[in-house]
Amino acid sequence: MKKITAVIPIRKGSQRVVDKNLRPFAGTNLLTIKIEKLKEVKGIDEIIVNTDSEQAIEIAQKMGVSFHRREDYYASSKCTGSEFFEHLGQVTDTDVFAYCPVTSPFIKTETMETAIHRFYGEEEFDCISTVSVIKEFMWLDGKAINYNPLNAPNSQNLPDIEALNFGFTLINRNDLIRYRNIIGKKPKFVRTTDIESIDIDTPLDFFIAEQIYIKTVIEDKSLLD
Repeated sequence: MKKITAVIPIRKGSQRVVDKNLRPFAGTNLLTIKIEKLKEVKGIDEIIVNTDSEQAIEIAQKMGVSFHRREDYYASSKCTGSEFFEHLGQVTDTDVFAYCPVTSPFIKTETMETAIHRFYGEEEFDCISTVSVIKEFMWLDGKAINYNPLNAPNSQNLPDIEALNFGFTLINRNDLIRYRNIIGKKPKFVRTTDIESIDIDTPLDFFIAEQIYIKTVIEDKSLLD
């Protein structure tokens, strides 16, 4: 069986939500939540926190998982996404790379285990990633891109556009380095529920996610079903 390593990328200099990865969140923090959840997932052989943050390293050590101290350039805004993904592959000794950002705190253990099972069981694709389904009237550069304004459908009849939500992604390490991206040439997408799809990217996202986490995880876990 191939080795699967879950990599948690943490940058101390997050810009839009200051220190979102480590700041208090529902009595804990997003990094701790992610490590605890990944420890539950059958099939993951190692968890690595890839970071330039000493606080994140301390949390990793306290929770008994590995860490990689990221070089300054790869934690800066000068580093492109492609450079970053290629570097993650180069510094991670594994067969299969699992990309697991902390900003998706609601991805279920079952969803990740299903993704792992399908990654091993179906050979027609080279990566598997969680996505959200978008049904919105979308425009780009002054033009509608998913419907005809002269014959507008009801919103429920819009095409299902799948958007990466980065909750959980699996790709072979060699492909990650080759493509310089966590998405391969033949991706398989796994649709997640509305709550699972939440990705914290703005201060409003952070606030809403924290309230949902308190309500669904701390107060009433049944609401996640």
